[in-house]
Amino acid sequence: MPNRDVNPSQGFGATNDQLDLNTEQRYWRDHWVERPYVTADRTFEYYWPGYRYGAECSVRYEGRRWGDIERDVQAGWAQYAHRGNARWEHVKDAVRDAWDRLTHRS
Repeated sequence: MPNRDVNPSQGFGATNDQLDLNTEQRYWRDHWVERPYVTADRTFEYYWPGYRYGAECSVRYEGRRWGDIERDVQAGWAQYAHRGNARWEHVKDAVRDAWDRLTHRS
């Protein structure tokens, strides 16, 4: 079970055996441009923090439904250390996409 007592800006304490961010980054680098929310004026590097955050949330909120955690995920974005200059309203669909990929749930 993941440690729920960690600073959310530090990636929620996901360990390598729970989540392989290199694999996720490779997957999304190959598939991001196909996603319906992607806009031509933003690069993969803009969306990557959202994918990473969604992947990390899949570990932190393991076993929970998106509808039950969406508000917490959105609130946590403002403190997320890896968000760069990406704004929630622009990456929220990427966050959800990564969550869905790893949890196979909605």
